[in-house]
Order: sequence, then C-alpha cells, then structure tokens
Amino acid sequence: MSTAREQPIFSTRAHVFQIDPATKRNWIPAGKHALTVSYFYDATRNVYRIISLGGAKAIINSTVTPNMTFTKTSQKFGQWADSRANTVYGLGFASEQHLTQVPPSPLVSANGPGDEKLFRSQSADAPGPTERERLKKMLSEGSVGEVQWEAEFFALQDSNNKLAGALREANAAAAQWRQQLEAQRAEAERLRQRVAELEAQAATEPPVVGEKEGPGQSLEQLEALVQSKDQEIQTLKSQTGGTREAPDTTEREETQQKVQDLETRNAELEHQLRATERSLEEARAERERARAEVGRAAQLLDVRLFELSELREGLARLAEGTP
Repeated sequence: MSTAREQPIFSTRAHVFQIDPATKRNWIPAGKHALTVSYFYDATRNVYRIISLGGAKAIINSTVTPNMTFTKTSQKFGQWADSRANTVYGLGFASEQHLTQVPPSPLVSANGPGDEKLFRSQSADAPGPTERERLKKMLSEGSVGEVQWEAEFFALQDSNNKLAGALREANAAAAQWRQQLEAQRAEAERLRQRVAELEAQAATEPPVVGEKEGPGQSLEQLEALVQSKDQEIQTLKSQTGGTREAPDTTEREETQQKVQDLETRNAELEHQLRATERSLEEARAERERARAEVGRAAQLLDVRLFELSELREGLARLAEGTP
C-alpha cells in the first residue's frame, strides 16, 4: 500500500470508524476488533499518510494536508475529516495514553510549505468558521457515546453468538442422546421379553418323542428305553442262535422279523434322542445368547445414562454461565 519512498514512523492499534455517508451522524465500525493504524512519511514530497488495512482492503488511506484537524472528542476517541476521501475517520483507543500519542511527537512538520503541524489540535489551533460549521453538520454531540456503546455492543454480540452456538450444539447433542437412549431402552426391553419367552419355552415344552412313548417322557427315559430295547434285541438274537437243534422254521422267521422290527424301532428312538438333544442344545445356546445380549444392552444403557447425566450437568453449568 505504501510506496518505496515512504518510511513507517509510527504504528498503533485502534478501533477504526467511518461516518455514515447517508446520515452524517452515526459511526460505522470497520470491524469487530482493533486494527493496526500506521503513519508513513515521504521525505521526497514532505508528505505524511495514515494507512490502516483490514485484510487486503485499505480501511484508511488518508494523506495529511495542512488544513486537517484531529479532534479529541473524549479521553479515548479522536476524529478527523478527509475532504479527498469525502468522509470522516474516527479512532477509538484502549486508553487515553494511546490517544495522546496520536499524532506521535515526530510528526510536527507540515505537509507542504510553512510551519503547520501534521494535525492541528482542536484546543491549540481551532479550525476556521467554515471548517467548524462543516464538522458540526457531519458530527453529532452524541458520537462519542455511540462509539463506546457500539464497541461494547459488538463485544457483547460476539460473546452472545458464541454462547448461542454452544447452546445450539448442546441441545442438538442432547436430542441425539435422547433418541439413542430411547432406542437402547426399546432394544433392552425386547431382549428381556425374548429371554423370558425362551425360559418359559424351555420350562414348559416337552422334548419331541414317538407316539408310543407318550409326550411326557424325558431324555433320561428315552435313554433307558433304548438300552432296554438293545437288551431285548440281544436276548432275541441269542434265542435264534440257541442250543435247539431243530427250531421250527415259522417260529424262527417270526423271531427274526421281531428282531428286525425292534432294531428299526431302536434306530428310530436313537434318531429321536439325538434330535431332542440337538433341540435342547440349541435352546440352551439361544438362551445364553439372549442373556449375553441383555447384559450388553444393560451395560450400554448404563453408559448412555451416565453420558446423559454428564451432558445435563454440562448444560446446567453452561446455562449458569450465560449472562
């Protein structure tokens, strides 16, 4: 922004304002935060210039002329009119000490011929009637108060926006946790019902057996029946291969047929026994899986409840800290 001939001689930080061109009464802040204001001197042309940048944009680019007047309107605020830019600039400082350095002590020579100062003090070198009247039209007596209130307003607005954003995020997180909590509660209830159904089914449902043995026989009774049939088969086999030298052919055939029937029946009983054992094992495994799922769901539910409690405490602390 400055040329190679210009040399920086002083820099400070201040809140930069410009007069509202529409009303000529209100101040328009250049930003929410203080900006760097720099003073440059061109020895070749004997010209001073005031520059303040907001990012890549020049907020102030004011060449100081002999007829400019820096007016101190309060302990921390000063202003001047730039006829070339057709505006009035205002600077708000953090303390009165910062304001007394503007313009700095090296800036005592004039831009142009003569012995004029860089800025004429309002108390020492009062502006002419024309300048005074022009300033009265452009500035109101309440400008200083407006600047102070606007600066405080921007600070409070920024803080309020941050708190509002934090509250929105917290409310969104709380709503999400509530949905997850309800889903976990529903899943836990479903698993509890499933476990209860499996336990009731295991307690009341008899094992699957043949029609002759009846529906009330247990697994131990089936095993005993299989052993009994095995013994009966062995007895019949021994009878068919006994010591009688000339058994009747018809009796032998009947005995063999009975043995075959017993063997078939025994195979059916063994098949039913294995099917019953598999059914019981599957029921036990399903019940164990359901219990494990219920346990995991209960643990997850406890974690969600703890996280929700912490979230509520955080929201309460955040609400207490909100102005």
